[in-house]
Amino acid sequence: MSINRNELFIELFNLFLEINKDATSALVDFDGLQQNVIIALLLNPQVGNYVVVHAGYAIEQMNEKNVLITGGLGFIGSNLTIKLIDLGANVTLMSRTKKKLRNIKGLEDKVTIVLGDITNQSFLEKVVKDKDIIFHLAGQTSHISSMENPINDMSINCEGTMNVLEACRKYNDSVKIIFPGTVTQVGKAEDSRLPITEKMRDIPTTVYDADKLAAEKYLIVYNRVYGVRTTSIRLATIYGERQEVTSPRYGITNMFIKRAMCGELITIYGDGSFIRDYNHISTVVDAFLLAAQTEKTNGHYFTLGSNTPTKFVDMVKTVIEKVKEIAGKEGTFEFVPWPKHARRIDSGNIVVDYTKFNQFTGWYPKIGLDEGIKRTVEFYKQRLGDYL
Repeated sequence: MSINRNELFIELFNLFLEINKDATSALVDFDGLQQNVIIALLLNPQVGNYVVVHAGYAIEQMNEKNVLITGGLGFIGSNLTIKLIDLGANVTLMSRTKKKLRNIKGLEDKVTIVLGDITNQSFLEKVVKDKDIIFHLAGQTSHISSMENPINDMSINCEGTMNVLEACRKYNDSVKIIFPGTVTQVGKAEDSRLPITEKMRDIPTTVYDADKLAAEKYLIVYNRVYGVRTTSIRLATIYGERQEVTSPRYGITNMFIKRAMCGELITIYGDGSFIRDYNHISTVVDAFLLAAQTEKTNGHYFTLGSNTPTKFVDMVKTVIEKVKEIAGKEGTFEFVPWPKHARRIDSGNIVVDYTKFNQFTGWYPKIGLDEGIKRTVEFYKQRLGDYL
C-alpha cells in the first residue's frame, strides 16, 4: 500500500486546527513513514494569521537515471551535478566550453561532458536521446546584458529553449524537462500585492524577463500539445557556492562576499531599504530534484522564494558580519545614488510565495540567509582563488 505522505500531513494538520482553533504554532514529530519527518506549523508575521505547513520532504535515489544538464558546468548545474552523483544518477553535462571545470573539481571522472551549444539543433538531437530527465539550465542570465544585446538574449533563451523542446519532441518525447524561470517575469509588483505568486499578471521589465516568459510558454505548449513533461520554476535571488564573484551580472550577493574578503568597498544604491528574497543554492537544487521526481508538476510553473523579506542593506551587513567571523576580513560599504539605467529596469521590492510548490512537492527553504551566507563564505575562504 502506497502512502502519499504530504496529503496525510495536510489531513493531520487540518485535524490539529479543528482541535486547537486558537493555535498559532505547533511542532509534531512523526516517525515511521520511511524516515523521521517533522511538520512545523509556523506563524508568518508578514501575512497575519496565515499558517504555513512545512511537511518534511524526501528526495529519492536516482540510480541509473540518465540525466542531461544543459549549462551543466555553471552555478546551478554544478551544484545539481554534485547532488545527482550522490543520488546515483548517470550525469551528462552539456557546455559550450570547459572554462568552468573548476565547479566540479574532483568529480570530472564521474560525469560525461559534451561540448556543444543549445543553438545547434542537430547537436541537441543527438544528446537528448535516451535521457530520463533534462535540466535545461543553459541560457543568458543577466538582465543588464539582455538590454545591451537583446537579439543575443532572444537567440539563447528563446530559440535555444525551442531547440531543446523540438529535439525532445522528435527523439525523446517521454523525457521530463525542468526549466529555471525568474520571478521578475511579473515585472514590478506593487508592494500591496506582495508576495509574488503564480496568480499575478506578467508584465516583464527587461528583455531577459520577457524571453524567459516566452520560453516558459513554449514549455507549457509542448506539454499540452505533445505531452512532453515540462516544469518551470521561477527563481528569486539565488546565491551560494560556485557562483561567479567578479560581476553583478552573475550574482550580487556572491560579488559582495568577494569584495568583503578582498578588502574592496561595497556600494549600495539609494539607502538600501529595498526588499529582496534570497534562496541558497542548496534549497534550489532540492526544488529542482523534487520537481523532477513527481508527475504532479508536469505542465505547471511555480514561484520559488523564501517568503521572507530582507532589506538589501541587511543582506550586505550579514555578508560583512560572516566574512569577519569566518575569514577575519573587515568589509565596508557606502551608499551611492541610483544610476539611471539601473533604476529604469529595477524590479522594485520582491518577496516570493512558495505555497503552490510546497503543496505539490513538500518543498520549503531548509536554510535561511544567515546560514546560507555562512556556508558560502566558508566555501570561498578555501577556494576564492579559483574564482578570481
